[in-house]
Amino acid sequence: MSPLRRLRSAAPLLLWLFGCSYAVGDGTDANSPSGRDHDARDTPVDDGARCEFRGREDREVAESVGTEALQPSIRRVYRVVGQGSERRRIIVCREVDTNLDGKKDVVRRYTDQGDPIEERADTNHDGVLDRSMRFARGKIAQVEIDQNQDDKPEETRYYQEGKLSRVQRDTNADGKPDVWEIYAAGHLERMGVDVDFDGRVDRWNRDEVTLRAQRAAEEAEPASSDDAPEESSGALPQQTATGAQAGAARAQPGASRPAQVPSAQPTPPSASPQEKPAAPPPSQPSQQPPEK
Repeated sequence: MSPLRRLRSAAPLLLWLFGCSYAVGDGTDANSPSGRDHDARDTPVDDGARCEFRGREDREVAESVGTEALQPSIRRVYRVVGQGSERRRIIVCREVDTNLDGKKDVVRRYTDQGDPIEERADTNHDGVLDRSMRFARGKIAQVEIDQNQDDKPEETRYYQEGKLSRVQRDTNADGKPDVWEIYAAGHLERMGVDVDFDGRVDRWNRDEVTLRAQRAAEEAEPASSDDAPEESSGALPQQTATGAQAGAARAQPGASRPAQVPSAQPTPPSASPQEKPAAPPPSQPSQQPPEK
């Protein structure tokens, strides 16, 4: 086959490759306004948006492509304040498509200062938000989970300084907690159970493993300096000092040898209490109530 005929047969393939490279370059240029992060206030696609931005001139929207996503899956909505050189934007809402099905399933809202205040999520991807999270001073403070969508959370978690402190569970869906979990340093310490669902704890289950570990740690603490033996003093033990004195007495001529102390012999044991005749008990008046 001549080179000209080879070029003609390969022309369709070259044109297809050129078209693909043009489309990719035109749609994913990160430096262009329509690239990875761009203004999307007028996005016509219905992706289950939960942030309020459509038709608002004081809002600025930016979209970005998340990990393993082929299209924008993260949307950030900003509030524009100031003009000219003092113009700046503060984030007020962010929503994410976590399972990449084209619908936003996590939305987080922020204060006027840009601190997170609330986040709601659709954890089972059925289109209904079933988990809410609240923040305090930028840290997680409370989480509510409502899987049956009755506006009565089956589980509520409380946090202190961002760490889990206690959990309340409603196992019979009556709107009242019947299981209480208490945490210490991130570990479950004890759990209270309301067996008859009257709103009161009937049984406390404690973490015996954690309690044993705490007790072992307390027992392993070194003794205080007052209770420790003083090893720095020059005093010898009594037995060592006595042996030295006896050696010095033997070394002196004419010194009388110390009297030998006969070893104490154990005295024969007396009769056991069982062999001793028991004294008759004194007569006691009757303790029973008188008969009628």
